[in-house]
Amino acid sequence: MTQSPQVPSGTDLPRLPVTLSVNGETHELTIDPRVTLLDALREHLHLTGTKKGCDHGQCGACTVLLDGQRVLSCLTLAVMHDGQSVTTVEGLGTPEHLHPLQDAFIRHDGYQCGYCTPGQLCSSVGTLDEIARGVPSHVTAHLDAVTFSAEELRERLSGNICRCAAYPNIIAAVTEVHAAGDGA
Repeated sequence: MTQSPQVPSGTDLPRLPVTLSVNGETHELTIDPRVTLLDALREHLHLTGTKKGCDHGQCGACTVLLDGQRVLSCLTLAVMHDGQSVTTVEGLGTPEHLHPLQDAFIRHDGYQCGYCTPGQLCSSVGTLDEIARGVPSHVTAHLDAVTFSAEELRERLSGNICRCAAYPNIIAAVTEVHAAGDGA
């Protein structure tokens, strides 16, 4: 008779050190290696702006910027990002000094109920940066000449679900910020 291998219980797993720079502040954590970046932000650092929606990477509510790139924080483990820089909605601006996209979302009513707004904002910042760097999307007509358009925005932001259907307002807000040149 063969013996089954011993699987460690949750309390038996080693905890691993991870250092994250979140919104410009360095945090040293010792966490279970299975903790997602989303849960590290919400449960360990108490930054609750980033939302847990579907927990499957399908809604975009958990979008943050990781070294400036858009990332679904529910689909990545915190320990994979030791030493990296994370920007959450709390790091985009303050109530006294809003990020241009936050201000435009308010003026264009792009936030509605607000649940998806943190992910929409982080994704919009990342989108404007991608377009500025010339990173093509699925709808880019000429791969060597990425241009800003509503079609590009809709494609790039399509992973961020808004149940209130504020999409036209979000597109208007991002378009305004792009036109003003102060988005990324």
